[in-house]
Amino acid sequence: MPSLPEMMFGDNILRIQHDRGFGIEFNATDALKCVNNCQGMIKVACAEEWQESRSETEHTKEVVKPYDWTYTTDYKGTLLGDTATLKVVPTTEHINTEKLKAREQIMFFEEVLLFEDELHDHGVSSLSVKIRVMPSSFFVLLRFFLRVDGVLIRMNDTRLHHEADKAYMLREYTSRESKISSLKHVPPSLFTEPNEISQYLPVKETICEKLEFPEKLEPKAEASLETMCVKSK
Repeated sequence: MPSLPEMMFGDNILRIQHDRGFGIEFNATDALKCVNNCQGMIKVACAEEWQESRSETEHTKEVVKPYDWTYTTDYKGTLLGDTATLKVVPTTEHINTEKLKAREQIMFFEEVLLFEDELHDHGVSSLSVKIRVMPSSFFVLLRFFLRVDGVLIRMNDTRLHHEADKAYMLREYTSRESKISSLKHVPPSLFTEPNEISQYLPVKETICEKLEFPEKLEPKAEASLETMCVKSK
């Protein structure tokens, strides 16, 4: 990749790992490996005018290696483990959002920023992950959010949920996207609020998976996964 995000927090990691070694973690380096570094297909709103105004300058003769300058990633986490690993299988089972809405003590909460870039003042591209741990379960949200001013808004969410009495985790990946021209009915103030704008973005892709624990591992009544957050200095 010819260029990295303006703010890349390579020391920031959210890791969820069983004492047998298997688990999943979220980090910026692996997320950027999922970026299409062969071609950048999105142009800013003023791109054509910019090219026309410089069509006869020497700069246009320079060869620049193309890459996705928006850093769009479909990263869903990095599986951990050598001898024992999680098994990823497709499923029709969905995360029970009603259970997550139930009032329950939050034993631990953290949000970790993995990278962010202001796209040369043409918007924002960011990746962050947050975790919420309750007595009966934990929930993780990994969110890639992209806003190219005057062009489009894109959001790739990966949700991970584990209930303490289950021998698997559910992982749901959802990709949403809309052109700004299709959001004329939406107040522009919401364009900078991922939680608010998501309901107006059409779903482009959904992937539901089970991350099954290794065989011969019995679920316990209490959470058996160790959670660790590491922040950059």
